[in-house]
Order: sequence, then structure tokens, then C-alpha cells
Amino acid sequence: MTRRFTIATMRDLGMGKHLGEQRMLEELHFLIELIKSFKGGPFRLRFLNMAPSNITFAILFGRRFDYEDPTFLTLLRLIDEVMHLLGSPFLHLFNFYPFLGFLLKPHKMILKKVEEVREILRKRIKENKESFKENNLMSYIDALIFKQEEQNKSNTFFHDANVLASALDLLMAGTETTSTTLQWAILLLMRYPEIQKKVHAEIQQVLGPDSLPTFENRKNMPFTNAVIHEVQRFVSLLPHIPRCTSVDTHFKGYFIPKGTTVIPLLTSVLLDKTQWETPDEFNPSHFLDADGNFVMKKAFLPFSIGRRKCIGEGLATMELFIFFTGLIQKFTFKPPPGVKESELDMTAEAGFTIRPRPQCACAVLGQ
Repeated sequence: MTRRFTIATMRDLGMGKHLGEQRMLEELHFLIELIKSFKGGPFRLRFLNMAPSNITFAILFGRRFDYEDPTFLTLLRLIDEVMHLLGSPFLHLFNFYPFLGFLLKPHKMILKKVEEVREILRKRIKENKESFKENNLMSYIDALIFKQEEQNKSNTFFHDANVLASALDLLMAGTETTSTTLQWAILLLMRYPEIQKKVHAEIQQVLGPDSLPTFENRKNMPFTNAVIHEVQRFVSLLPHIPRCTSVDTHFKGYFIPKGTTVIPLLTSVLLDKTQWETPDEFNPSHFLDADGNFVMKKAFLPFSIGRRKCIGEGLATMELFIFFTGLIQKFTFKPPPGVKESELDMTAEAGFTIRPRPQCACAVLGQ
């Protein structure tokens, strides 16, 4: 029920449509200005998180935040800390042996930080309830409140706890994945400058230096589109997504009872040697035919598959194209002074997602 409601609400709020695209272009402007402020000097790669995160915040709260806003910075910090702690080996140990909880701290720290996020959301929900107008729904929280009041005389699923949980889910899931993918995209282009040059050349040919990118442009930009898809395949951001069997299931000679936790490994297709020519290498040609046309592959499943695949796929796909294209249109990204392309750290940091290790980039205007 919540899944259907969220999909419908995001559609009503304009995500995946022209309104959503306009929000992204406005956010792209702020991100470009932020990067310009470093005047070609080093900046933290994680500053790229600000634009995709603000899109999620705009959906959730009905407005974007200034990049210096204390609430904005607090939310980014808390989300970052939670995602980092979720990759702790001590947390996995606690999951297997919960009786050791008194010896292990990460799960307590996660609960504490999540509660800090929940407190911010409670305050926002309270404020929205006080100013709520059912004929002027501006955010996901507004839509949750409207649904709650609409069903307040019945035994509704949209009680206070679930309103808070739904807002929390959108906040946590909607910020980390796209933001981290954008970081990897820029890091990989710094590592492979010849690929960055080809992307830049295609963007200049199709858009020129000043025309704003639109999602429709991807049809005329096969190489750029291929690079974005290859980033998602190569990084395998969420290699395993826990699921649960809804009915008793027979699979390849095994009986899996209803309610069993199953963990599909998306890397089994994203890095499958039978599906990709060079699965362990960053190779945009995986998505190009002999004539340079973009080709989608059935084994491309970064958002999972089936009825429970990521509901934010459409939004994330549009965000990645607009932010990535807009950044490469304006800047050439290079390693910090004293660091060679081959010396960039391409190893992943432990976390809920596969994240690049903290490091810096330089952005020079133009080619």
C-alpha cells in the first residue's frame, strides 16, 4: 500500500516529468556555482552529494535548502554517518549474535543517529500539519498528512508511526544511491581522462557550451548515456538487496518456506562474464554497438527487478543524466595537484552502499 502511494505521489509531484526536470536544472545551477567557488582548486568529492540530496529534500519537504542551511548540513551528516556505520563488521556480528549487543556499539550508534533524523522529520511533519491545505499539496509529507486525515475515521495504515517511517525511508533511500553514483562517475572520469574527453566532445556537439541538458538529449548522446550506464554496472552500488518470500517457493530443487529472508546478488548479473565482454573493467563499449549506438542490456539490473524493484529508478535515471551531463559540459575534472590519474583511490569504503573513499577533485572551467 505504501509503495503504491509513494509511486503515485512522486508522479503527482512532477517527478519524472517536466516539473521534476526543471527542479533538477535549478539544482544543477547551484551545484555548478558551488564548484566554481573553488576556482579550480581541490574540493571534497562528497560535495557532489548536495544536488541529488536536495532533490530528495525538495520532494519530501516541498522546498530546497540552501547549501549552508544548518538543517540541510545536519541531515547530510547524519545520513553519511548512518550509511558508514551500516557497513561496520561489528554490526554484521551483532546481526548474527545479538546476545553480544552489550559488547558492540555500532547498532546503538545507528539507532541514536536515526532517532536524530526522525526528530527533524517529526518537527517538519508537525509544521506541515499546522499549515496544511488539502487543495495545495506541495510535498511528500503533505501527501502523507492528507492521506492520514482522509482516513482518520478508519483503522488506517497511515497512522503517525507509518507517516514518520515512510518519510524516513524516502529520505535515507533517496539521497545515498544517486549521490554516491555521481561521485563514482566523476572519479572514474578523472581516472580515465580519454573517456572524459569523448563525453565532453559529444556534449559540446549536441548541446554546445550553454544549452541546458534535458532528459530527451540522451537519445542523441549515445556515448554519454553508455558511460552513465557503465558507471552503474561497474560500481554495483547495492550488490545485495534483502527480500522475503511471500509464499512457499520451490527453486532449483530447493524448498524455501514463506517468510524466508533471501538475498539476491545483483553482482551475479552486473559482473557476469557471460553477459559482459570485460566485466571487471570500466568499459562504456558494453553499452554500444559496432556503429556507436546505445544498446541496453538485459543484464543491466542496478535497480533490481520485478515488483519490488527500486521505486526511484525513473527519478535517479533523470538526475544522473542531467547532473552528470551538466557538470561535464562546464568543467574538466582532474586529480588534485601531485596526484596522477593512476594514483586515484578506486577502492570502495565499507558502508551500506559501495562508496568511494573520501578524496578530492579539481574542476577546471571548459576543456
